[in-house]
Amino acid sequence: MSDTDTTSPDADDPVELTDEEWRERLSEEEYRVLRESGTEARFSGEYVDHLPEDGEYRCRACGELLFDAETKYESGCGWPAFYAAEEGSVTTTMDTSHGMRRTEVRCASCDSHLGHVFDDGPEPTGKRFCINSVAMEFDGE
Repeated sequence: MSDTDTTSPDADDPVELTDEEWRERLSEEEYRVLRESGTEARFSGEYVDHLPEDGEYRCRACGELLFDAETKYESGCGWPAFYAAEEGSVTTTMDTSHGMRRTEVRCASCDSHLGHVFDDGPEPTGKRFCINSVAMEFDGE
């Protein structure tokens, strides 16, 4: 780092980003979903009908690996659905917004809102992770 560089050494660490830095990094829709726990409209997302054989889905905010393409399936819920997240990649918390009790899914790396998980998915986990397309980026192999 030069004497004139005023950039913090942790400037690219998503945990250290300020609200203003998140707004600069993300589009308005990405910010609304990822940082304000918003939801995109059903069946509107880029990855709803996306069923690749190989690849990975990463957090759009920080690049953390979230889901392997092999765990994606067609659930009919209107959002991309996965039956398993990569180990340690997500955290969950109780969400009581909108008069419902749901389990919210957040990125373990940057704490961005991703979607919700339900206990009505297929084997082998019985989980249905409903994730906003705008919260992810697909990395094909």
